[in-house]
Amino acid sequence: MSGTGQTVAAIFPGQGAQSVGMLGELASAHASIIERFAEASEVLGFDLWAMVQQGPGEVLGQTENTQPALLVASVCLWDLWQEAGSKVSCMSGHSLGEYSALVCAGAMSFTDGVRLVRKRGELMQAAVPNGQGSMAAVLGLDDEAIAQCCDEVDGEVSAANFNAPGQVVIAGESDAVLAAIDACKAAGAKRAVPLDVSGPFHSQLMRRAADDFADALDSIHVSMPTIPVYQNVHGGVAESVDALKHLLVEQLYSPVRWKTCVQALLDNGVGQFVECGPGNVLAGLVKRISRATPTLSLASEDGIAAANVL
Repeated sequence: MSGTGQTVAAIFPGQGAQSVGMLGELASAHASIIERFAEASEVLGFDLWAMVQQGPGEVLGQTENTQPALLVASVCLWDLWQEAGSKVSCMSGHSLGEYSALVCAGAMSFTDGVRLVRKRGELMQAAVPNGQGSMAAVLGLDDEAIAQCCDEVDGEVSAANFNAPGQVVIAGESDAVLAAIDACKAAGAKRAVPLDVSGPFHSQLMRRAADDFADALDSIHVSMPTIPVYQNVHGGVAESVDALKHLLVEQLYSPVRWKTCVQALLDNGVGQFVECGPGNVLAGLVKRISRATPTLSLASEDGIAAANVL
């Protein structure tokens, strides 16, 4: 429970929330942000803060760079929020955001988290050569109809993100994704558009990265989080470290069930969401899932101040 008696959930965004210059204004007032990025840069062997502030966007948008940049940004905002002693009852993160949540919940150290998501990004990028895989957003068509459209076309394509009612992302082989876009439009989708991403994330094509990623995960210390983290694969909380790690590996090639995660948090009494990351991508999704439940974003001083009184 928070100071206002509400049950508060922290939610952490994934790829797509990044932007060149993010946290720049906050960093001028909070030295801890620069310190966190310096710590991450030491691990990575390059100046992550310079990349985040100066870009170019194409470099920041490369998966192996985006993942550590977003994790560090999210942890920085968590740090600022927790300075006021705010109470969070539970957490979830969208794709990469699951790792930010686990770091903030003490399941892995900050430096191990940075190292791990950098490796995760490299493995995901290497799993499918550029141009051979893609993703697309499908709006205004129910989940079952989208699954049927994917099944009907030739090649590998499937649902990758169940983000909100009427908002699903599909992923797979590039030609199969294009065919599925046409099939979804024919089935009545309001929109079906390719996404500007570098690979078919959360599809079966990512299984190629699973073994190497499992090895990377085994090389770091993982413990049970001090705050329950609802994981993407099934929308529930792991009951052991082994189960938690298994779900992280499975998440590479399984759909992100964000709608299920948010609903599980709501079912467990959450009355306030706080988006712990740059931007407000998840706030928009939460509004589509549960219009009545408020969501704050920590991406500004005003947001941090508002969250501090929860």
